[in-house]
Amino acid sequence: MDYLRQFSIPFIGLSTGNHQFEFEIDDAFFVCFENSDVRQAHVKISLDLDKQERMMVLQFRLNGAIRVTCDRCLEEFDFPVNSNELYFVKFGHEHKEEEDNVLVITENETHLDISQLLYDYLMLSLPYRIVHPEGEDGNSGCDPGALERIERLSADKPTDPRWDALKDLQTD
Repeated sequence: MDYLRQFSIPFIGLSTGNHQFEFEIDDAFFVCFENSDVRQAHVKISLDLDKQERMMVLQFRLNGAIRVTCDRCLEEFDFPVNSNELYFVKFGHEHKEEEDNVLVITENETHLDISQLLYDYLMLSLPYRIVHPEGEDGNSGCDPGALERIERLSADKPTDPRWDALKDLQTD
């Protein structure tokens, strides 16, 4: 059985009005995406689908955690995911994406595959630079041994005198 098939919504038999769907994203989800850096996750997806005469409005609520690697200390940790996304699907003559959150599908389509959309939402919920969050005491959550090694290695490097002159311009 194709794992991603569960993320295909058969909207053709749905009456107009609101419909709720629940999905769970786990490790098997990310295996289906060839270039994914993520291998572990547990995210619950709540989808409110409002089917109207000529369009559908999809409201996603994503809540859970994705296992990521810290860019600073290279330790893995669970990054919290909590976001809401809105997506519009219109019925038209040809299949095309009008905007980032608007898709036009043909009138004879019967299913809507949201797997790629969910993958994109999850990837976009991750920051560009992933580091451990600071603790309640204000200190980094990174491995102290790794931070010490980073500090020691960066202290041993000779600095460029052009940049040193710019450091004098800093104000506290």
